Amino acid sequence: METLKGIPVSPGVAIGKAYVLHSEDHFNFPARTISVADIAKEIARFENALIQTRAEIMGIRKKISAQIGRESSDIFNAHLMILEDRTLIEDVISVIKGKKVGCEYAFTTIMQRYFSAFAQIDDEYLRERISDIRDIGKRLIRNLCGEKRDHVELTENRIVVAHDLSPSETAMMDKNKLLAIVADVGGPTSHMAIISRSMEIPAVVGTDGATLKIQSGDTVIVDGTHGVVILNPDVATIQEYTERGYRISEQITALDKLRDLPAETKDGRRISLAANIEFHDEIPSVYSHGGDGIGLYRTEYFYMNRTDLPSEDEQYRAYKQVAESMKGHSVIVRTLDLGGDKFLSSLEVPNEMNPFLGWRAIRFCLTRVDIFKVQLRAILRASAHGNFKVMYPMISNLNELKQANVILRDCQEELKKEGLAYDPKMEVGAMIEIPSAALISDILAKEVDFFSIGTNDLIQYALAVDRVNEKIAYLYEPTHPAILKLIRQVVESGHRHKKWVGCCGEMAGDPAIAMLLLGLGIDEISVSPFILPKVKKSIRSVNYEDAKLIAEKALQFHTGEEIRVFINQELKRVAPDLVED
Repeated sequence: METLKGIPVSPGVAIGKAYVLHSEDHFNFPARTISVADIAKEIARFENALIQTRAEIMGIRKKISAQIGRESSDIFNAHLMILEDRTLIEDVISVIKGKKVGCEYAFTTIMQRYFSAFAQIDDEYLRERISDIRDIGKRLIRNLCGEKRDHVELTENRIVVAHDLSPSETAMMDKNKLLAIVADVGGPTSHMAIISRSMEIPAVVGTDGATLKIQSGDTVIVDGTHGVVILNPDVATIQEYTERGYRISEQITALDKLRDLPAETKDGRRISLAANIEFHDEIPSVYSHGGDGIGLYRTEYFYMNRTDLPSEDEQYRAYKQVAESMKGHSVIVRTLDLGGDKFLSSLEVPNEMNPFLGWRAIRFCLTRVDIFKVQLRAILRASAHGNFKVMYPMISNLNELKQANVILRDCQEELKKEGLAYDPKMEVGAMIEIPSAALISDILAKEVDFFSIGTNDLIQYALAVDRVNEKIAYLYEPTHPAILKLIRQVVESGHRHKKWVGCCGEMAGDPAIAMLLLGLGIDEISVSPFILPKVKKSIRSVNYEDAKLIAEKALQFHTGEEIRVFINQELKRVAPDLVED
């Protein structure tokens, strides 16, 4: 028995036989010399393959739209854009003409350039787009070579193990026979991960060598909730995970019954329960898991899905699509949180010794007002089509907040003069994720309509802990007394000025901590869509007055560990089925 650790990207447990997909090298073709007379024929072959491949992708998109929703099928728009990229097409034709070689070699030569360029980009999201390019490239090569295989045919229930499963391969698998997915590479923002979540198939990626250790037919356990893959488990482990799978299924069935019920305590205190999303494709999951709206719409991922800067109209169309899909439910749009570990390759940004303390988020936007205004105008225009709110990330002082609001008002005036519609009453908020902002929240509250506490960074900055550094991970404590006191201060400041306060960090996804946040007076909790049912169950299991007492008692403890033990005991008392053994 061997245990592999990876990145959990789609929750759930699956046990079954492995089906290992071994990588095929479609991008190594010998140069086939052609005559001048054959150049036109080779170009025609290439163009016909483009047409054929486009037709296939359109067919896949139509099938996926019927099976798991139009939003998920929109992922394949990126594939169509690659096929219509005039630079790529002209580059291939130039190689055919210039080197007098067959179109297979010309195309794969250009593809290798793309792979090399993307592999060197120091950005996870953009690097993961290699999968999209490779996917469309393999399909086009098959069409050039007359190969017919275009998807994985599962004849039995199987756990698919691959080095890098392409989006189209994932989407075209028989959902009824696909138990789970394990991949050597990838991350939570890959299209394969998004589709597996849409299909609600357990998935673990980034296992670093699973395809070398697992053979087809091996028994495998996949825990997509915790990012664990167990190869050739013993009888006791199979029994343990079988029981865990049953518990998860029973819990999901029970929690599904809460989908249309409000996040309301037993004594009538109701809060908003919203979802954090990055992509429009995740909106069906918000609805299916009972979300009231979107509490954090991360816009930088849309912005980064390219090597140039998106125009106002492009952003407007994307935001409008989200606004209309949410049908009047609240959508809180976070303005660009570029910087730190997220920078566009098109921007020449100098390396910083401490990027998370450097030129990022609102600091970047207030320096690059040209980029900031384009986004604000797009958000304002989209606000005319739904219940949009906007919030600024990484506010650390009053001047930043005032400057951002001045730029927002300038955009409003410009749109008004141009006769373009927007919601003049759109709410404006500040993210509280820096201790200085929490400490002066009483001052900041006068300039905004709401606060949203970003606990991921608040914990990181308050405790001086790099949250991705495994050597000091034990110091990253969401229940640290200092964090709870900062949250309490922000809530009290907001309420004193009659402003509502939300929490959109990962700590809110813990049912025990959600109950604690409720007791601290939080008005909105926003978490990943899949976590919504558990948080709702937690809130509906307790009286608000009791939650306030729990929060009061928790703040009397001296350590985060003491608080953690205490709130887990309280959760077990009111909702024992939410506490993992």
